[in-house]
Amino acid sequence: MECSWGVAFGLALGLILLIEGTVPFLFPRQWRDTVNRILQMSDGQIRFLGMIALVCGLAMLALVNFYS
Repeated sequence: MECSWGVAFGLALGLILLIEGTVPFLFPRQWRDTVNRILQMSDGQIRFLGMIALVCGLAMLALVNFYS
């Protein structure tokens, strides 16, 4: 099944919103506590977490692309 880039992007964005919205919907207090802890981190710590997320995301995309 072929899929245009626009459709794939829309599906990916919808999936991100679905995943990102689940935690605050189900666990609002814990989500707020986590956000408060993140706000207390230094810029370097936040950048490190962002870099880890980017590397994990790129690895996942590479694996999916390799095995599909």
